[in-house]
Amino acid sequence: MTLLAVLVYLAVGASSVALIIRVSAAQRRHPAGGGIHDVYEAAFLSGGPARVVDAALAALHADGRLAIGGPGIVAVRNPVAHDPVERALLDELAVAPTGALHTLRIAAMRSPGVQAIGDGLAARGLMVPPGQNRGPAVWGLTQGILCVLALPLAFALTVVSFLADESVDSGPPFIALVLPALIAGIVIGFVMAGRARRRISTAGRDALRSYRVQYAQAYSPAHLVALHGLRAVPDPALQAQLTAAARVPAGVRGAHSASGHSYTSYPDSVAVWCAGSSPGSGCGSSSCGGSSGGGSSCGGGSSSSCGGSSGGSSCGGSSGGSSCGGSSGGSSCGGSSSS
Repeated sequence: MTLLAVLVYLAVGASSVALIIRVSAAQRRHPAGGGIHDVYEAAFLSGGPARVVDAALAALHADGRLAIGGPGIVAVRNPVAHDPVERALLDELAVAPTGALHTLRIAAMRSPGVQAIGDGLAARGLMVPPGQNRGPAVWGLTQGILCVLALPLAFALTVVSFLADESVDSGPPFIALVLPALIAGIVIGFVMAGRARRRISTAGRDALRSYRVQYAQAYSPAHLVALHGLRAVPDPALQAQLTAAARVPAGVRGAHSASGHSYTSYPDSVAVWCAGSSPGSGCGSSSCGGSSGGGSSCGGGSSSSCGGSSGGSSCGGSSGGSSCGGSSGGSSCGGSSSS
């Protein structure tokens, strides 16, 4: 039993050390370059594509360019766009058969204008491209699960050893010998898996924190929604409409955007973004954003992608990847987000 305990320590120790080195190296792979450029990048880091679209909808509604009425129907009053995200919304609305808010919201999340935000953040090292750390995430999860399963096995071996040799004082029971190694393996495995699934890099979290401080007194609808989610929408009627739209399931696979690309629908609680360049990949999970609301938090969720870049989930993400974030289970490419 003593030899077996030594083998357990060697196996768990070697796996844990290698896993820590792998995850740490992956996080240093893309050095950060610059901070947050605009409100939509802040929204993407905070809540993925869902938060970006919600911020743009709030801005368009605030100055009267869009009207949103019950039950969640959107109408254009002034088709003027001030940026690519607003243009994506207006383009998607122009081809929407019913003008339904939840349909418009999902289609706009997948549009090239919104997806390019995640690609740009990843290129500057503020987000982790989806799927990049899928291997370490699976490794850590597997180690944690195997160590959990080894606990009852170690207890059973202890009982068998005691029954077979109860008259001899053979030292500490086997479970007592291996328990520290197994507990350490569980903690390290799950913690490293969580770090590997994060959609927001350390530099991205620092940049978002600085942006929040810089714009703490900003009261435009776009800034309020970008930094605080749907709970910060100034208009109560619009808040109710957006919250209801965010709760509608994403729908079926193979939805089409105005750009003509076909995408796979996923809930935006998964932190990942769906890059238009390769719509065939799968969304991951994870948190895509630094805070809750409107998506998932790209900072911590799982991995995988809805597209060529993030999401390997993010659909970036907050309370809930990724898309951003996540992000397995990381972007809000889907139809729901939290407020």
